[in-house]
Amino acid sequence: MLAPKRLARIAGLLYLIVAIFGGFAQFGVRMQVYVAGDAAATAENVVANAGLVRVGVVADLLQATVFLFLAMTLYLLLHEASRNAARAMVILVAIATTMMCLVVLFQFAALLVATDPSYVTAFGTAGSSALVLLLLDLQHYGFLIAQIFFGLWLVPLGYLAFRSGSFPRALSVLLVVGGVCYLADMLVLFLVPEIGARINDVIVIPSTIAELWMIGYLLLRGVRSPRRAVIAPTMAPATA
Repeated sequence: MLAPKRLARIAGLLYLIVAIFGGFAQFGVRMQVYVAGDAAATAENVVANAGLVRVGVVADLLQATVFLFLAMTLYLLLHEASRNAARAMVILVAIATTMMCLVVLFQFAALLVATDPSYVTAFGTAGSSALVLLLLDLQHYGFLIAQIFFGLWLVPLGYLAFRSGSFPRALSVLLVVGGVCYLADMLVLFLVPEIGARINDVIVIPSTIAELWMIGYLLLRGVRSPRRAVIAPTMAPATA
């Protein structure tokens, strides 16, 4: 078994990789090509950035794979606090990563439609562009559905962090709050999308702070060292 601090730093490194690849795929790729409601612009962006879209697909697949290894590493680190909660955490991450891999398929399919002339021949320019937008719409909403599990996994993680005593209590509580915020964000975006689009950047602030804090703590501090009990020295018996 690896020492807890070393295991924690491995988890921190894996978490950082997930954040980097996930951030690149979202902000560096999807937000650069996907224009909601505009099929022509979206199709043009995909064609103009075909190489970037391919890299984005690979980045999402890599982050999903590393995310699963992160959950398994955190299981090894925290399972003694609650084995059931640790199992639940891994199961939720496994569901999330499976959904991520499935919805990334829509992005790759959109790339194929946009760059293969046979689709333009079959559906016409407007039809193929509409198909590209539909596929990226499916990916967009697929990620929103997967956000259920991106949020839920933080709840057992926060509970384990609290029970183990290896992390600050404020961080443990914030992880749970962050998980709830992810769920609230998803619900608002589905139920009242106009309001959700306006408050999206605000409602996920606690989630972002919690995850960045967790990454930093794992990398820099590792885990708290257990307190050692101080044993008072025994007095030697007096000799006559």
